[in-house]
Amino acid sequence: MPTPRHADLRTARRLVVKVGSSSLTTPDGALDHTRLRALVDVIAARRSRGTQIVLVSSGAIAAGITPLGLLRRPRDLATQQAAASVGQGALVAAYSLAFGVYDLTVGQVLLTADDVTRRSHYANARRTLDRLLDLGVVPVVNENDTVATHEIRFGDNDRLAALVAHLVHADALVLLSDVDALYDGPPSRAGTSRIPLVRGAVDLNSVKIRGSGAGVGTGGMTTKVEAAAIATAAGITTMLTSTEQAAQAMAGEDVGTLFAPTGSRRASRLLWLAHATTARGRLILDDGAVAAVVDRRKSLLPAGILRVEGRFGDGDPVDLCDTVGRAVARGLVNYDSIELPGLLGRTTHDLARELGPTYEREVVHRDDLVLL
Repeated sequence: MPTPRHADLRTARRLVVKVGSSSLTTPDGALDHTRLRALVDVIAARRSRGTQIVLVSSGAIAAGITPLGLLRRPRDLATQQAAASVGQGALVAAYSLAFGVYDLTVGQVLLTADDVTRRSHYANARRTLDRLLDLGVVPVVNENDTVATHEIRFGDNDRLAALVAHLVHADALVLLSDVDALYDGPPSRAGTSRIPLVRGAVDLNSVKIRGSGAGVGTGGMTTKVEAAAIATAAGITTMLTSTEQAAQAMAGEDVGTLFAPTGSRRASRLLWLAHATTARGRLILDDGAVAAVVDRRKSLLPAGILRVEGRFGDGDPVDLCDTVGRAVARGLVNYDSIELPGLLGRTTHDLARELGPTYEREVVHRDDLVLL
């Protein structure tokens, strides 16, 4: 039976829809234009009722498999990037043609974590998406697989969709795949039941989550549940269901699994910093610095750092750790790993007097720092 939260999907003025590779491709990995057009039909119908929709679409690498003469999804990074380069154009062309039937224009938006964790980039990405929506365009968002390195990994587009939903202040998020819902056990096992509503982590304690097993995608059920947790923690109602049930899900019907919001909306690209980045290094802090960062929400200064681990550049994400190595925060560092060790234990005032005024700055500014 639908809950009041199902109405969030029916009444949403701004909606993010994510579709996985397995929902858009044939068994041999080629782009399935019939399935793609069926999804576009559903989205266009909702769009005609005034809802602004951002489509986060996987499928670029899969769409490049056949044009490159490959027999299956490549495993090595270089070939994945080559397939993404070829496939991204084919994917967007297919969307442009399908949406064009409804006089809707498509705009391609390719993102990596770095695009939206740095302050100016985050604001620019948000402005671009807002402007596309205001102009009546359907943004098609994807991970920038062609140039990404560590970003190409298991389930990135599920997480990306949750973060994009937060970025554009969406009212709801719909995660579409080849699985119609979350179940309390293997769906093929007798007696297994669909979980219609998840109100929080406690509802998942007895569930053994398995991957989808799809051959062309990288996501599984675990990544979808993690994406739902990110979105709901930011106050966004999330629906998980199959692509075939997309219309019913957007209409607020009792299909799939609905994840109810567990937190309130909060600003900031810090959500991206916490969930979309991988730390390039670690800074080990003394107890005073940990207290300043965690309890008093202060910036991190060089005087409180005991040692530096890893190799990173100015502006990279690093984990801030206590004396036993437990990560307590993540932030964007203002020095690289070569220069920083020579500054440890010293005050910014002393550093500025000896090395110049540019050294009177924080190692990690509090505006570029999120607690873990």
